[in-house]
Amino acid sequence: MKKLFLLFVLSILVFAGCAPTSSTPKLKFANAGWDSIMFHNAVMGTIIETVFGFEWEEMTGSTPITYEALMSGEIDIYSEIWTDNLASYEQDVASGRFELLGMNFDDNRQGLYVPRYVIEGDAERGIAPMAPNLRYVSDLPQYWELFKDEEDPSKGRLYGGIPGWAVDSILRNKFTHLGLDATFNYFSPGSDAALSAALSSAYTRGEAIVGYYWEPTWLMGLYDFVLLEDEPFNEERFMDGVGEFKSSDVTIGVRRGFSAEYPEVAAFLSRYRTSSTLTSEALSYIEQTGSTYVETAKWFILNNQELVASWLSADQFETLMNALNS
Repeated sequence: MKKLFLLFVLSILVFAGCAPTSSTPKLKFANAGWDSIMFHNAVMGTIIETVFGFEWEEMTGSTPITYEALMSGEIDIYSEIWTDNLASYEQDVASGRFELLGMNFDDNRQGLYVPRYVIEGDAERGIAPMAPNLRYVSDLPQYWELFKDEEDPSKGRLYGGIPGWAVDSILRNKFTHLGLDATFNYFSPGSDAALSAALSSAYTRGEAIVGYYWEPTWLMGLYDFVLLEDEPFNEERFMDGVGEFKSSDVTIGVRRGFSAEYPEVAAFLSRYRTSSTLTSEALSYIEQTGSTYVETAKWFILNNQELVASWLSADQFETLMNALNS
């Protein structure tokens, strides 16, 4: 009887050891550290989990590390590939190092901004137009006194790029190229937090300010800033500060073989399309409410149902709405 009992126990242990540990795949997203990619990860992840039944998680790292992880197959989905920031992007696509599924958005912008009330005024806030003819970056010397530098009242203050960012060097070259150094001081904000604090503080007080920023960001979703126009984009002399910043294609990529393994998820991702404006609005919602990225993703889906419906089949969209409204 003892031998029979031991054989019985051993057979159970062998069977348990052969049984699969999990039947639900967990899809891995790239998290390269900026807030908009975390937002889009949450939107895609929420839909993938709710509609297709797959778990999801993020792998955190720098752009080069996460991009390489996509091509090595360690990452499944890259929701925001900023194509202009990757020298090998076109070659990688052409050689099939990863699968390109579509465009997330292509209307992002960056450059020198002023609050809209500086140009147009704001009747509700009792602000009269301060510089009604300000349109181009090259117009700034005419209005330098509006942007007076408190530390050097003989010149205006222009808030430049973050030290260490490539844009800082480009803006410094632009500053010289347009002759802004005769009437303005180039002020280095030191950090993104310091720059956004300066812009938001001036906006709240209704004061004139000019500075570098970019979209999509929570600040551009929360406040009404105008991007000053510049000379047309000049590829050959752009690094010298000549010409405007061009919009970058921000695409969606998946590892090789993903579409064959998860055809329905790939079909959804290939139809996923947003905009810089929508992304900025979502990021401003996070800033105002303190919501998590997943909470914001659910808010975004419920408030953009027509858009979300275009990404899914009718049955898939119904499944998603029933789950989020339950």
